[in-house]
Amino acid sequence: MPDPEDHPYTNELIHESSPYLLQHAHNPVNWKAWNDQSLNEAIDNEKLLLISVGYSACHWCHVMEHESFEDPEVAAIMNKYFVNIKVDREERPDVDQVYMNAVQVMTGAGGWPMNVVALPDGRPVWGGTYFQKKQWMDALQQLANLFQKEPKQLYEYAYRLEQGLQQLDLVDLPENQKDYSQELFIPMLEKWKRFLDFTHGGSSGAPKFMMPSNLDFLMRWAFQNQNRELSNYVQVSLDKISFGGTYDPVEGGFSRYSVDARWHVPHFEKMLYDNAQLLSLYSKAYKLYQKNWYAEVVEQTASFLLSEMRSPDGCFYSAYDADSPNAEGKNKEGAYYVWTKAELKELLKEEFDLFAKFYHIDQTGHWENGKYVLYRTADSRDFAAENQLSEAAFIEKKANWLKLLRENRKKRDKPGLDDKALTSWNCMTITGLCHAYQAVQNPAFQQAALETFSWLEKNMLQENGRLLHSYKNGKSSINAYLEDYAFAIEAAISLFETFSEERFLKFAEKLTEIVKIDFADAANPLFFFTSSSDRKLVTRTKELTDNVIPASNSVMARNLFKLGKLTAKNSMVAEASEMLQCLLEKIPEYPQYYSGWLDLLMNFTHPFYEIAICGENFAEISEEIQESYIPNSILIAGDQHSSLKLLENRYQPGKNLIYLCEEGSCQRPTDSKVGVMSQIRQV
Repeated sequence: MPDPEDHPYTNELIHESSPYLLQHAHNPVNWKAWNDQSLNEAIDNEKLLLISVGYSACHWCHVMEHESFEDPEVAAIMNKYFVNIKVDREERPDVDQVYMNAVQVMTGAGGWPMNVVALPDGRPVWGGTYFQKKQWMDALQQLANLFQKEPKQLYEYAYRLEQGLQQLDLVDLPENQKDYSQELFIPMLEKWKRFLDFTHGGSSGAPKFMMPSNLDFLMRWAFQNQNRELSNYVQVSLDKISFGGTYDPVEGGFSRYSVDARWHVPHFEKMLYDNAQLLSLYSKAYKLYQKNWYAEVVEQTASFLLSEMRSPDGCFYSAYDADSPNAEGKNKEGAYYVWTKAELKELLKEEFDLFAKFYHIDQTGHWENGKYVLYRTADSRDFAAENQLSEAAFIEKKANWLKLLRENRKKRDKPGLDDKALTSWNCMTITGLCHAYQAVQNPAFQQAALETFSWLEKNMLQENGRLLHSYKNGKSSINAYLEDYAFAIEAAISLFETFSEERFLKFAEKLTEIVKIDFADAANPLFFFTSSSDRKLVTRTKELTDNVIPASNSVMARNLFKLGKLTAKNSMVAEASEMLQCLLEKIPEYPQYYSGWLDLLMNFTHPFYEIAICGENFAEISEEIQESYIPNSILIAGDQHSSLKLLENRYQPGKNLIYLCEEGSCQRPTDSKVGVMSQIRQV
């Protein structure tokens, strides 16, 4: 950390561990962290709160910091009239949710940086996202004057807004339970299809986010219902996302989104949660479609995570910034990733022309100012044939090209790294590594998944069995949120299914019991985002819609369903159904924001199986079965020592038996993968 004496200004954020907060520690603004002391200061001194929320990889957060928060003239207004609080949205997703809801209600849009002015008690009265310096100063001065002269106006507005925010989180229990049927999907999918880009994949228009949860559900739906149109759409999406600049062919890994409609130019930040989910998605896609390119994406993405985003402690860092120093030493978006034609010619020499043809070092791949984002449009096999090469020879050439670029890139300054670790995102990564191991059987992925789980148990689990949310420099902090529990339970279930160790299942059951105590709502079966032990915010939100990250409630509902099936506890399956019933009326309005719930609905409308493997060779048989795409199943495997109900009285010495069960009824056991696969029906 720089010596404070090297800077003309130092504020209280210097004592924080979040990289995003530390970026603002030498602003002339008297920033404080979100804590009881700061919040109480506003109340005690009757000063407005100014709450500014962002994250370390946020490009426009950096822009506003440079234009406004580093300016002493702006800081003078902020310091005089406000208690200024900087919030890392990744550390405090609860604060982010509450005030993002307020900004969306007030302005109709949201994003980061997010800036909100609130009354001393925390109730919001004004907000928005990025502001230019003059806009910002004028708005703050007007708000300060209004609070001094006509505070009643602000209090009345705060009251009305508070009522509106509380309405957002109201979910009424259905008067009557709705029947589940496959017909429910037809109008929803027809409506959803109007928003899909069947040419380039993803959603229509730009910017384009990957939305792994959506593609995961649509892949499953298309597979189980033999829907060629949606199956083709999913494959187009997977191809275009990984061919475009959103995927980094040099080092692996995905950027956060594409700024254009064809996945060419990314917003260059790389987030752990995107890469964890896409690792899962491409692993499942490889199982189903058997495209070698998908296996390559899995290997490269996992390798990127293990080599570039993993800490010596065994956990994974949060993000790489979009910006980094260019050749002139100035911070520019994408500087680490883009290439000039001259650079590429120097590196590739006589190979340049073929490389340029494949990666479009032409008008198609040009970004700006003579810079190119590597962008391919052809499959390797087709390109090789078109250029009179064998596929193997071309793949070897491609590997050599990318190795040259990788070595050259090492000479560049890397983007900034957000080196805090979050429980939720690390658990998503554990799940992704499990799926990657199932798909390509790379033992490094198994080892990494198990080591990250060990890190979780050692550092993020308190003596009372409850989780913590954030980890930095060997220290854990902040009480965990529902998302941490939901993804930790999901990870434990994935570990259990992949490696057949009962300790993971017990871990999932213990955390589920804590969720039911700490996050429950007496009024309905959906869970609050924050624990009952946390300081109360303006509203206590519930996360219901699936976005770039699935909603913690939809993940939790699917966890309950799976745990119920794995442990033969029908009461847990019933709890999952009760949660789903609360959303059934909302889903048809915007089905693309409820993909996790739709996935759960399929469990009730289509066949769902328990695959039970019992015998001395259970581990080998389990791995063999997991190589296939069977989304409508849970898998449980063991020998005579297993205590699990689904394996009870099923061990026979000298035999390896596979039972396919549905709703507690099992078919005659078989002793081969071929035998059990022949028993599975999809609709």
